[in-house]
Amino acid sequence: MTTPVLVDYEVDGRAAQLTLNSPHNRNALSTTLVGQLHRGLRDALADPQVRVVVLRHTGGTFCAGADLSEGSGGDAGGAAADRAREMTTLLRAIVECEKPVLAVVDGHVRAGGLGLVGACDIVVAGPRSTFALTEARIGVAPTIISLTLLPKLSARAASRYYLTGETFTAGEAAEIGLITIAADDIETAAVAIIEALGKGSPQGLAASKALTTASILAGFDRDAERLTVDSARLFVSEEAREGMLAFLQRRPPRWAQTEGRTDV
Repeated sequence: MTTPVLVDYEVDGRAAQLTLNSPHNRNALSTTLVGQLHRGLRDALADPQVRVVVLRHTGGTFCAGADLSEGSGGDAGGAAADRAREMTTLLRAIVECEKPVLAVVDGHVRAGGLGLVGACDIVVAGPRSTFALTEARIGVAPTIISLTLLPKLSARAASRYYLTGETFTAGEAAEIGLITIAADDIETAAVAIIEALGKGSPQGLAASKALTTASILAGFDRDAERLTVDSARLFVSEEAREGMLAFLQRRPPRWAQTEGRTDV
């Protein structure tokens, strides 16, 4: 069977455009999509013409987070750990990429999708963008994505949104440090940034980016393995199984109120 293309790759001038194109599951972080993102990053790094990697999306959702259909059954801890390490490795690859990574978002971002946003160097989000860290509502936690989120978010904002799962806007995301620019015209804003980055030399861009990511990478070195183990443990717990099944079956989990559907 042919593997579907879930990440489109195209070079436009100085920019390598990586477009998440898995609308059937809201660009969820399936093993296939993660692998294709890795390949796109490697292709962009190998191309001397490229100065900036641009991460985009099709559909109304930038990324819904983990593909719960891959983890809702009787999953062994080893498989959960493998998926957790896939995500850790992807986030690190974005942070370590010697070329700046710009995310252009105009849709919903949930859970692990915020980890992608946090890993990018510059983020432009449009008026249709909404953000939420909904992990606690299904019995898990934003463990691995904390590696890219906590260095960017204010401490008070992290506490609020990690715990409540509330939805917030692009304007609020800019205020708390998650994104760079909240723009009504995201394409104009993105083009201006791409043009500015295109004026940088490869060495200058790489060295400048390294200054901004050194502390984040130190966090990966210190905490990534522990958080990966924690993530896998949570995902195979009874509460998480119930939370993921409830989400897939569009019903409230056992711990939620019985009237109405809990929005996760």
